[in-house]
Amino acid sequence: MTRVEPLQPRQFPPEMSSALAAMIPPKPRHPMPNTEGQRKSLGMLGMFAHHPHLARAFFTFNGQVLLATTLTPRQREILILRVAARRGCDYLWAEHLHIAEDAGLTAEETESIASGSTTPSFHPLDAALLSAVDEIITDGLLTDRTWAALAAGLDTQQILDVIFTVGAYETVSSMLRTFGIGPDDVPRPS
Repeated sequence: MTRVEPLQPRQFPPEMSSALAAMIPPKPRHPMPNTEGQRKSLGMLGMFAHHPHLARAFFTFNGQVLLATTLTPRQREILILRVAARRGCDYLWAEHLHIAEDAGLTAEETESIASGSTTPSFHPLDAALLSAVDEIITDGLLTDRTWAALAAGLDTQQILDVIFTVGAYETVSSMLRTFGIGPDDVPRPS
């Protein structure tokens, strides 16, 4: 049940143009994810269109996390998909599943991310990223064990990017779920 209908692009206030432009950071490290051939899901943008000033502020932050992160696209997508799975956010899962595939995650890996399994197919750093999501969502704190596993393969900037990626997508999933925004015909993560 949608509590507030997302605005359609023709209804977007003029300020949404500058809000959307804020998504591109001054020094991106990664290209905008490829969405060619993917259906256009505008629910999230339509919700942000109700509050373009908030959208601009958040898109500035989200652009940093998405395009200027010191993490690899694969690492970023492991984090985002795990947040989506933990929060049961179908929209976020659907939006990032193809991006994760483009970043090199296999179907087996995305199934493991959804279930929370750290099967032997995951590199220890990938498993630590999954643990980091679970710990940040549950306690807002990384355990010493997860910290040590992350610190063995990531520098301080990268660990900051882990924490802020989880936080950004935790916020997005909360907004989408609270307003009841979900994709059509998308399987829910396990």
